[in-house]
Amino acid sequence: MALAALRVYQEALAQRAPELRPEVRESGTSLLDPAPFTAARTVAESVAINQVDGPAVIVSSSGMATGGRVLHHLRRLLPSSRNAVVIVGFAARGTRARDLVDGVRAVKMFGEYVAVRAEVVDVPGFSAHADADEAVAWLRDAPPPHATYLVHGEPGAAETLRNRLDDELGWTAAVPRSGERVLVR
Repeated sequence: MALAALRVYQEALAQRAPELRPEVRESGTSLLDPAPFTAARTVAESVAINQVDGPAVIVSSSGMATGGRVLHHLRRLLPSSRNAVVIVGFAARGTRARDLVDGVRAVKMFGEYVAVRAEVVDVPGFSAHADADEAVAWLRDAPPPHATYLVHGEPGAAETLRNRLDDELGWTAAVPRSGERVLVR
């Protein structure tokens, strides 16, 4: 998904899209050149990273530690104190990334427990998600919908945002229960 998003931005730069800030538009496509990194687009390319001899940096989102291809790398790298795993951005409760941030000594993956001896570094402030203030500011200019359903984020934060949408924007908002179904027209 990240590589597909990168391609969208690269195409926007190549087409000098007017939505881009002028200084970005003028910078050219090299701004988003992933070199010297190798992009692993397939499972086979991702697994091949395990054959790299020597130091390497493997980049994946924290959410992929729950069920993404990075699990193969974590299984190999977590047991060694020579390695570091950097969790960048928000790691939600109940996820493997959050367990690592919270200091678990072993994580279960592929049906077995893997020792965590690698250094785990948490960098929570570097997130691609908007915070509540940014979300409310962005929504302020939108036409009010019939209803808004908050389905992402931790329950307490979602409830707080629901209250803000009601109080500040006058919107009808709800935080559905897990498994609840809503008919959207």
